[in-house]
Amino acid sequence: MPAIELFTSPHWEDYELMDSGNGLKLERFGQYRFIRPEHQALWRPALAAKQWDTADAIFQPDSDESGGKWQFRNRLEPTWKMRYQGIIFMAHTSNSRHLGVFPEQATHWDWINDVIKAHDKPAKVLNLFGYTGLATLAAAKAGAQVTHLDASKKSVTFARENQQLSQLEEKPIRWIVDDAVKFVMREVRRGMHYDGIILDPPKFGRGPKGEVWEFSKMLPFLLEQIKPLFTARPLFLVITAYAIRASALSLHFAIQELMSSFPGELSSGELTLEEKSAGRILSMAITTRWSSV
Repeated sequence: MPAIELFTSPHWEDYELMDSGNGLKLERFGQYRFIRPEHQALWRPALAAKQWDTADAIFQPDSDESGGKWQFRNRLEPTWKMRYQGIIFMAHTSNSRHLGVFPEQATHWDWINDVIKAHDKPAKVLNLFGYTGLATLAAAKAGAQVTHLDASKKSVTFARENQQLSQLEEKPIRWIVDDAVKFVMREVRRGMHYDGIILDPPKFGRGPKGEVWEFSKMLPFLLEQIKPLFTARPLFLVITAYAIRASALSLHFAIQELMSSFPGELSSGELTLEEKSAGRILSMAITTRWSSV
């Protein structure tokens, strides 16, 4: 039976899960503090109420799963700089609860860096559903040629700005705004190949021309289309999934099947954040990594 691992990101300086409880989490992103909903925080907060009162903004959800609005207690800059292991990027509030970075994914950036640097030649990497580009920048910084794709032009714009902030303008990154499935099918027809693929598909989304993405329906099809994109000796694949009704075992066996013809190792589990206050751990997503290194 596969072992389920807990993946953490211990190298953060500009992010901190300060406390959690009563269905909320208190976090620091750079110089600002935020309170966001966290349904897994079934316990009571460890910090005193006066610590929670220092939050600069609180996200108030509405009936929509991801909808709501920010309530600001203090004036915030529209964007502000954050850093992680030499990568510089902008954080910002938006119409959703997200802030331009998923801190729990830093463990992937470290792993991608290590896998690429252990390779004996420059790697070609495809990052699908690439959001604001931090995994892309980690791969490029490690020496890879990266194709970054997202359906949101706004997200790709943020990603390109993060590239400039990180002084990685000379790194070979191709920026694409497109539907992931359609792009992959075209890349197969073109005979393109990649050493590594990064997947962070949403539960639900729309492409730039209104294409509908539903995780459980579309992921198996996408994985079938992806296999011909790998080189004869692929280097890695990493997939992350948020807010779906499945365990890490679902991803584990799907990727095991996909990569069965290549020699390599799988590790699967949960991306987590550890509190500074009481050391409790919040699971944020499920994930599977495959590597030939």
